Amino acid sequence: MTGADLVALLPWLVLAAGTVVLMLAIAFRRDHRLAAGVALATLGLALLSLPVAGQAAPREVTPLLRVDGYALLITAIVVAAAAAVALLSYGYLEGRPETQEEYYLLLLLAVLGASLLAASSHFVSFFLALELLSVSLYALIGYQRLQRRSLEAAIKYLVLSGVATAFLVFGIALLYAAQGTLAFDELVGGGVIAGGPWAVPLLAGMALVAVAFGFKLSLVPFHFWSPDVYEGAAAPVSALVATVSKGGVLAVLLRLLSALGGLVDGPLLLALGLVAAASMLAGSFLGLRQDNVKRVLAYSSIAQLGYMLVPLLAGFEQAMVAATFYLVAYVITILTAFGVVTVLSTTEDDAGALENYQGLFWRRPWLGGLLAASLFSLAGLPLTAGFVAKLYLVAAGVAASFWWLVAALVVSSAVALYYYLRIIVVMLQQPATGAETRRPLVPLGAGLVLALLGLGLLWLGVYPSPLLRAIQGAVAGLL
Repeated sequence: MTGADLVALLPWLVLAAGTVVLMLAIAFRRDHRLAAGVALATLGLALLSLPVAGQAAPREVTPLLRVDGYALLITAIVVAAAAAVALLSYGYLEGRPETQEEYYLLLLLAVLGASLLAASSHFVSFFLALELLSVSLYALIGYQRLQRRSLEAAIKYLVLSGVATAFLVFGIALLYAAQGTLAFDELVGGGVIAGGPWAVPLLAGMALVAVAFGFKLSLVPFHFWSPDVYEGAAAPVSALVATVSKGGVLAVLLRLLSALGGLVDGPLLLALGLVAAASMLAGSFLGLRQDNVKRVLAYSSIAQLGYMLVPLLAGFEQAMVAATFYLVAYVITILTAFGVVTVLSTTEDDAGALENYQGLFWRRPWLGGLLAASLFSLAGLPLTAGFVAKLYLVAAGVAASFWWLVAALVVSSAVALYYYLRIIVVMLQQPATGAETRRPLVPLGAGLVLALLGLGLLWLGVYPSPLLRAIQGAVAGLL
């Protein structure tokens, strides 16, 4: 490796070094504030190092990683989302019986794995980054070890994720047998998919890899773990799973689909389209009878990831821009929603039950307004980031003549509007007798994060042009 390679890898080196420093700091002194400070400083330095790394990009760093504008953009999104989760977590963990310091260690490891996924251009780096992310999430989901529901969620995720990993490894083996390479860019070539002895192993391998992607993104029919994990995990961890984890996996999927080119055609394209449509509709219809806000957000995430598959299947540059813009809007929206859930939670229980939100507009006006804004964005209503993002998805689907997917998107959005409005109606009701009427004392860090997220939610809904230009420049190198 050369000096330029190290410069290109600087954000990931900062994250790795910060993890080691935090580990040593915990060994010498247990202090919640110190651990949170080291984690936030690491994430901040990683963000500051991105422009420096951009001077050396685009660059192939060994056959495993490609550092380009797209990888750096996704890394920025993932690291910024993790910083928001860390600030929300500080107040949430205060006063709880679990030791808090290792939480931030696991958080940094999860961010390192998710961000490396965005730069992966080889199945070896993809697998290692995915496992680093997954193993960190196992522990984070079950971090509240004294709560049965948290441990149950962790065990479910562990078992099902292990099965998905088995599918992934078997699929990688078939791909290597068919092509003799695991580099994304070298999988398609020589007319293999037009026929020949290795056409079947190649397509079978891709199908098994798609199963792993389906699980990690909680797409139908691999979505069953999502509501239980979102409900059982701590609210900030649910936000991490919904944003950092899925953002990293979606990024590597976009890079892989861009490299495959003509392979994503015919039966495979139809199968992915059916998965997208099923995810949209199932995520919306299954959420109709839910009385837990965290489970509603889980089913909403299933539908949202189905939406994001529409432009990915289209496969042209503007479609990739639409998918990435939707990812940014989704991350901001979900972080806002889970941020409100986090600050409303107590040491006894997360604020998951719908009755916890009765009269929220009157008891805690700005939190009620933020949650309503995030729900409007998920529904795709005007003046929010979700509206502009969904508009670009529809445009990408129409341009690619995916009329049936666009129809599924519209129907799904209309159905999901019911359970979003249901939560808002509950927040507009009069508070229950004896309910707190004073404005809550929100931790300073969490309040700052929620304010910035709320501004981002509205800013992208009104003036998305700067972000779109940045995404266009980052995506241009993929195709």
